[in-house]
Amino acid sequence: MLELLWILLPIAAASGWYAAAKVSKRKGKRIDDINSDYIRGLNYLLNEQPDKALEVFIKMVEVDADTVETHLALGYLFRRRGETDRAIRIHQNLIARPRMDNDIRTMALLELGEDYMKAGLFDRAENLFLELVDLNEHTARALMHLRDIYQQEQDWDKSIEICRRIESIQAISLAPTIAQYQCEKAEAKIRNNDLKEAEVFIKQALAEEKNCVRASILQARIDTRNSNFHAAISSYKHVVEQDFDYFPDIIDPLLDCCRRAGQEKELMEFLREMLKRRTGISAMLALAGLIRNSKNDKEAMEYVADELRKRPSVKGLNWLIELSMQHSQGEAKKNLEIFHDLTHKLLVNKPIYECNNCGFSGKSLHWQCPGCKNWNTVKPIHGLEGE
Repeated sequence: MLELLWILLPIAAASGWYAAAKVSKRKGKRIDDINSDYIRGLNYLLNEQPDKALEVFIKMVEVDADTVETHLALGYLFRRRGETDRAIRIHQNLIARPRMDNDIRTMALLELGEDYMKAGLFDRAENLFLELVDLNEHTARALMHLRDIYQQEQDWDKSIEICRRIESIQAISLAPTIAQYQCEKAEAKIRNNDLKEAEVFIKQALAEEKNCVRASILQARIDTRNSNFHAAISSYKHVVEQDFDYFPDIIDPLLDCCRRAGQEKELMEFLREMLKRRTGISAMLALAGLIRNSKNDKEAMEYVADELRKRPSVKGLNWLIELSMQHSQGEAKKNLEIFHDLTHKLLVNKPIYECNNCGFSGKSLHWQCPGCKNWNTVKPIHGLEGE
């Protein structure tokens, strides 16, 4: 509410100024009446009744060359408040005015397109943004909005086309985003069991962005389905070179492929090398599991306990308690069950991933953040309760 009052104050001032300045052109309206309206609007504003204040100021401000910016500001304010119907009416009214300056008209078109987007009327918004692109007006913003529309509609070919146009006018690279679009196309083909066509899109994704982790993971999934485990292992290991942050996400499928390919010893050495480069609870627990299978529980527990002394982790402690319970009985086991219940509760509701752009968090990996809609910004959380 306080933010709204601060936004409305300059609008109120502008309304009062314009009303007084144009009093001589308004028939049947004395300056005392205008001052009365202005004061009434301010009273509503100061009494935190912004809806009533807005109605007063809108009636005071007639649309002309001097007040059009005030109307644009009001339309923007309504859209921000979620009152898209009112925003749409204001911007439609501006566009419909005869002899409106071209710069103002195109700005109103852009604002109206954004109103339609906020209201979920994507077809109408798309038509307005395409018109602006054809007019070469507000092209960059119009193209950005078109990309957002096509993303929401999952029209990845049009999304790629718009990205190319944005790159051409802004001298920026959208290769990482385009690579994600190619991966979306590959995922659709995998769901339809068209693995060969999926591999075509994966190659195109890697051609756009050589460090596209998602493309390598998709390729590994296809190789696994084809029982080509050595190729899948190679693709999973390649993820480490592309972006080490995603290593926890490929450990389990990598372990499965190594077991099926008879490469568990090689995996142990690989995990040891990775842990020298960077600590991570998932990699450490995977190695502990391999030690347990190849040797015994005692050595695995000693290894985990030693690692936890260096870097405490709730997830690691939970693993250690769980295994210790299998070798305990009586009162000791009951005490361990209490600790295990506590560590489990600490972990069960904790998010695993977080967007490094907007802070969105959750338990699932999203290649496009549900919060800010950016690509490749959601990664595993590190720390005492994370990696």
